[in-house]
Amino acid sequence: MSVVQSIEDVGPSKKELRIEVPAPAVEAETERVVQDYGRKVRLPGFRPGKVPAAVVRQRFREEVEREVVERLVPRYWRQAEAETGIEPLTRPELAGVDERAPGEALVFTARAEVRPEIALADLSDLELPDPPTEPSEEEVAAALEELRRQSGDWAPVERPAGQGDLVAVEIEETTPPAEGAAAGSGAEPTATTVEIEVGSPRVWEELSVAVTGLSEGRKGEFSRMDEEEGRVRERSFRFEVRAVKERDLPELDDELAEQVGGFESVAALTEAVRARLAHGKLHERQEARERVLLDALRERHPVALPEGLVDSELEGLVQEYAETIARQGVDVERAGIDWRAVADQARPAAEKRVHARLVLDAVARREGIEVTAQELETALARIAAEQNLSTGQVRRALDADGRLARLRGQLLRGKTLRHLLGDEAAGKSGGAATVEGGEDGPEAAPGEGSEEPAS
Repeated sequence: MSVVQSIEDVGPSKKELRIEVPAPAVEAETERVVQDYGRKVRLPGFRPGKVPAAVVRQRFREEVEREVVERLVPRYWRQAEAETGIEPLTRPELAGVDERAPGEALVFTARAEVRPEIALADLSDLELPDPPTEPSEEEVAAALEELRRQSGDWAPVERPAGQGDLVAVEIEETTPPAEGAAAGSGAEPTATTVEIEVGSPRVWEELSVAVTGLSEGRKGEFSRMDEEEGRVRERSFRFEVRAVKERDLPELDDELAEQVGGFESVAALTEAVRARLAHGKLHERQEARERVLLDALRERHPVALPEGLVDSELEGLVQEYAETIARQGVDVERAGIDWRAVADQARPAAEKRVHARLVLDAVARREGIEVTAQELETALARIAAEQNLSTGQVRRALDADGRLARLRGQLLRGKTLRHLLGDEAAGKSGGAATVEGGEDGPEAAPGEGSEEPAS
């Protein structure tokens, strides 16, 4: 006998089921709960564990009914899943329980998000970028020159500062107090001496421009626009150049080759640099092809995304961001972060992740792509090696909280992505990370950096 009374669509990718638990099953579970209560409750006039069932039913009627529902709902939801073949994407939610008289069946309503219907388009005409993977002689020469720069010492010079010089600057902020601030409020300005490499992307561009052309002992001023607490304001500074140094570059010879990497000759160093650049270009090519492919999949397959799945993904992104800045020494509790704004910024990335995964799963079903037992074992072994655990320990830990299925899904999407790219023989790490995370995010907030693996 079916336990599903009805099933209907209540959204683009959400179904609502009315499920009936037969009266005998309800009564049997009620009896078990009453017995449990009788053993653990303490009532005046009764020995511990000897409270009569009739007394329990009378005194704890609401508590018993609540626990019966909590026990039966998950059990009969799973039976409804088996009967209907639906595969919830998120944890089902209990929408309501019908009132019932003693001895009657228990009827409850539950909703769950399911996979949206995706009509797959023809993907045979996708044009993917194919940039060269061999470095040019100019790129090899530039990389060798950078090695010379990294190995060089700084030597003082008596000339104006220029691009690439190391300049010691004594700098002091002279920004006037904010409008409305009390006179004399705030600490007195203090000068700080810092060393900057002129033109480095890590240095304020305004400061690099200001010191260019100035020699030791010269003074100057500059200003820059900063954003603080959502407001943009101009900050002013004055400075004095304390020292100017330039790199004393070593010769590109066998001695340098030995120093930077234990190579026996410049020729060996050059080949190693060429191989490193080629590996980087191959990785960049893979990322570019994956990015274009995922964008095309999303564009060709518009779909109403399951809201709960997006919210779950968004929660994970925000959590990752909080953990990242905490590792950088930020006190997350006291930083005054606008988490709603962070979530709003991250939402587009969460939606793109979910969208790509749903389409790739549909492709995998159409193409009959599956993760073999050996592929799963290889992935578990890799994780075990990274965490210095046994494969069995990793499997049990992942299975205990449902992450084993998540890992299998990641592997399947990575395999599907490689299939679409036409390079199934490529490295097994290629694809899976990008599919699960991939692209589009800022440095300091989720949603604008590489996407991390997610369910």
